[in-house]
Amino acid sequence: MNTLTAYISDLRLTSRDSMSALGRWWWSIDHWLLYATGALILMGIVLSFAAGPASAMRIGIENTNHFIIKHMMFIVPAIGLMIMVSFLTPLQARRVGVIVFAVMLAMIIAALLFGPTIKGANRWLPLGPIGIQPSEFAKAGFVIAAAWLMAEGANAKKFPGGLLALGCYAMFAGLLIAQPDYGQWALVTAVWAIMFFIAGWSWFWIIALGCTAVGALYMGYLYAPHIASRIDTFLNPASGDTYQVDKAVEAIRNGGAFGHDFGQEPGAAADAVKYQLPDSHTDFIFAVAGEEFGFFLCLVILALYAFFVCRAFMLAARKQSVFIQTAVCGLAATIGLQAIVNIGVNLRVLPAKGMTLPFISYGGSSMLATGLAIGLILALTRKQPGHMSRRETLA
Repeated sequence: MNTLTAYISDLRLTSRDSMSALGRWWWSIDHWLLYATGALILMGIVLSFAAGPASAMRIGIENTNHFIIKHMMFIVPAIGLMIMVSFLTPLQARRVGVIVFAVMLAMIIAALLFGPTIKGANRWLPLGPIGIQPSEFAKAGFVIAAAWLMAEGANAKKFPGGLLALGCYAMFAGLLIAQPDYGQWALVTAVWAIMFFIAGWSWFWIIALGCTAVGALYMGYLYAPHIASRIDTFLNPASGDTYQVDKAVEAIRNGGAFGHDFGQEPGAAADAVKYQLPDSHTDFIFAVAGEEFGFFLCLVILALYAFFVCRAFMLAARKQSVFIQTAVCGLAATIGLQAIVNIGVNLRVLPAKGMTLPFISYGGSSMLATGLAIGLILALTRKQPGHMSRRETLA
């Protein structure tokens, strides 16, 4: 009996005096970030029930719960990965990030050489019965690797950290363009500029990066028909196919303030736009949220992402380590900017780009990569024990 009582006492997480590994973890992580993440995951589950059956019916899958089941299967390992990574120390997180970046660069090259061409791009690498999109995971690894190099350059003026970080960016950007995935390239470029600013580098480099990005976009418009078509269609909708975006806007309008027909059997609501909307469970799930739950839920989703990013930036500002500040801000900016792009496309305020809504859209690679990124944020912002404070400062 005494053994059982002691065992139960060790598992109690509600006491700050708990010395178990879980107890130390629980009281060292930021609970508000965890709550916001949990809310986003819950949103994703609810919206998978709204969008999954409609997408399955539209593409002819007999089991209308197909995407719901697979969404649940992706969530479990994503949460597990997030929690596992959040146990790391800043030094361990840095090492994991650098390794992930190196491995994923190699996998992107393998996808370019051996992967299938899907919709004109080589972004996927088959691994047995599953496929992985390495660039999704490479983003978190890139942020960690670049933050480390920038921090080393800021702390040791003779160390060419900025140039090495530029080299990492050039390799990653070049591979993204080769796939091609111009949307991810633009996202990574914006995140890299934010990190340069956070790391305290001069405005010269930031302005130079901005000019280079604008020049690259202009060259892409001239020589890449895919980019030109997206931009032309955005500026002049009559010049191209805008069916998906038109349906997304129509779905949001159809939902009004508080939603329309949530919970009805598949096909019961013939006037629901989600049944006509391609990729309603992935790139356009925000439109489904607007139609099913109305403008109110759209505002809640926006508020959750804004809170998550602001909270992460605030926690980063409290740290003394340039590496932690830069890495946390870069990871949070990646999630926030990806959400902005997805929502902007759904609202027709940005050119169409296939980009998922973090932790809400369906997709295994996206879900797991988001779990990795948030796990790294939680690990880097943890309250470190007293004997770790010096290492945290120097990391």
